[in-house]
Amino acid sequence: MTFHSMWAELLPIGRSSASGGYRRYAWTPADSDCRAWFREQAETRGLTYETDRNGNQWAWLGDPTAGDAVVTGSHLDSVPDGGAFDGPLGVVSSFAALDELRARQAHFTKPLAIVNFGDEEGARFGLACVGSRLTAGALTPEQAHRLTDADGITLPRAMEAAGHDPDAIGADPERLARIGAFVELHVEQGRALDLSGDRVGVASAIWPHGRWRFDFRGEANHAGTTRLVDRRDPMLSYAETVLAARREAELAGAVATFGKISVEPNGVNAVPSLVRGWLDSRAEDQSTLDTVVGGIERAARAHADTHGIDLDVVRESFTPVVEFDHALRDELARILGTHTGLKVPVLGTGAGHDAGILSGRVPTAMLFVRNPTGVSHSPAEFAAEDDCVTGVHALADVLEGLACA
Repeated sequence: MTFHSMWAELLPIGRSSASGGYRRYAWTPADSDCRAWFREQAETRGLTYETDRNGNQWAWLGDPTAGDAVVTGSHLDSVPDGGAFDGPLGVVSSFAALDELRARQAHFTKPLAIVNFGDEEGARFGLACVGSRLTAGALTPEQAHRLTDADGITLPRAMEAAGHDPDAIGADPERLARIGAFVELHVEQGRALDLSGDRVGVASAIWPHGRWRFDFRGEANHAGTTRLVDRRDPMLSYAETVLAARREAELAGAVATFGKISVEPNGVNAVPSLVRGWLDSRAEDQSTLDTVVGGIERAARAHADTHGIDLDVVRESFTPVVEFDHALRDELARILGTHTGLKVPVLGTGAGHDAGILSGRVPTAMLFVRNPTGVSHSPAEFAAEDDCVTGVHALADVLEGLACA
């Protein structure tokens, strides 16, 4: 199958007719359809298919137990109403790159695997990269079992309903020990390549990033009869904190976003009793990130005190700076430079990825494909067809350099 035909097959799965975006959430029917697509691609190519203890899917060429394997892939799930490219481009490109290498009659000297990591976006249970975190031991089974979605359904219950054993999840050091290198191709979530005029780039590092929950607790009351001076309205403190986040991020050259909010009792004619907002913040280095988040929290507490609001701040997840393996990164640049004759740009990213989670356990690297608008996590996310094909060629070159004689 060609890249185009695979892409066309995958494109309708989990797509919302209302928004045009994707709702491929972990352990849902849309996720199951994506997983069925992955298995079909593996079996069509005569690859050895397996699902590991954490629900990640693997397609192997060669002996999975031989060791020093070269692995590529990404994820197929999405953020709420996300775009088509974030995750799936890496998986489709991996199968297409294997097809190209077979057409070249490449001789593999190492096992090759294509992987679909489960629940990378964290859209349903609120924690990103669950599949890779469990595999790497960065998330314990006990922590995973406590995750719940907006409907109160626990992760174990959702996994069981989808036919996977939740009691089997946990660290998988034996599997990681078989991997000599992991290369993840991904659409760029920014405009660096578009601005430089390059179609493909190599990642240098992932910025440190995390998610914090701000709980502003006030007093519910009638919106029509309660005097303004008598109100303890947590929405005011929350709104002022959103503006403070923008100021702190601008001053530091970082990013900070309140992108999710929950309000109680959530009535048009009621002063809220609780406003819960989730902050996502990222910066080029740890010191800058600490400065930004610290400044936002101080501003939030000052605004809460002014309005008589109680405030709790909870860090729900955090990933420190990830420096991709320098030797592997340089080898990717060398391979691509040799094949194209061009200097391949090396760039950092503020987006988290499974490659970042695995980097502490196995050598990892990333390739980025140009995104002309820089838009991501949106139905408007886009990569031109010729750039996608260029990405497939680049990935094939890299895999040939790493896994073939």
